[in-house]
Amino acid sequence: MQTRPYSYLFYIQYLGLRYAGWQKQKGIKTVQGTIERGIRYVLGHEDFSILGASRTDSGVSCEKGAFQLFLKSPLEQLDFLERVNANLPSDIRLLALQQVPHTFNIIQDIAWKEYHYHMAFGDKFHPFAGANLSYFPGNPDLGLMQKGARAFVGRHDFRRFCAIDKVTDNYHREVYLSEVVPHPMAGISHIPENALVFKVNGKGFLRYQVRIMAAALVALGLGQLSLEALFDAFQSEENSPIISHAAPNGLVLFDLKFKSL
Repeated sequence: MQTRPYSYLFYIQYLGLRYAGWQKQKGIKTVQGTIERGIRYVLGHEDFSILGASRTDSGVSCEKGAFQLFLKSPLEQLDFLERVNANLPSDIRLLALQQVPHTFNIIQDIAWKEYHYHMAFGDKFHPFAGANLSYFPGNPDLGLMQKGARAFVGRHDFRRFCAIDKVTDNYHREVYLSEVVPHPMAGISHIPENALVFKVNGKGFLRYQVRIMAAALVALGLGQLSLEALFDAFQSEENSPIISHAAPNGLVLFDLKFKSL
């Protein structure tokens, strides 16, 4: 039970390259741990806690995420954001904050999250693009990838598209949007002309689900997986992924929306 009655919602973005994911771990650099140090310095005390809306994995980045800050006394909001940002590294930025009622639950009140997986094919791209772009050799069939992406839309059993664990007993998830489109920055700076983005939107996702879905679409486009095998995976009760998950550096938590805000 939360004993700190004052609650604030922060929107955030970060480059995940240097971090071992969101969740705080002792002796390891994480996004949560780094933010907590910045907040602790500005507040001048440790009597607070934070809870993230999404626990991104090591190397995964975030365009717009959120966390909830709990305090025992009201926060002086006037320049708090600027002061914390001044004490964070350049690859983490707080975007906005607002006070929320004590009934707000950052986990339960999620309406949807949208992830983007960035990828490029063919010739190896410039190393500077590697922080947010995964490389795959070969020439994919974009039409086939788009057809496969559409198959994910709706409510399905995604047990073949996630990491199986002993805690999860329900592998059904609903996907609202799933598509493969040209990268919006293709041909600009170090982003190759053939770069693509897999976009997927839903209320919640299983461990490694988006990265396995992305890997399956890549394999489909490169002729390493058939559409039939993709469709059959939804009916299978086999407890093993259809394919290994794609690398983390292509994945970005792009946006999220809360039901009550």
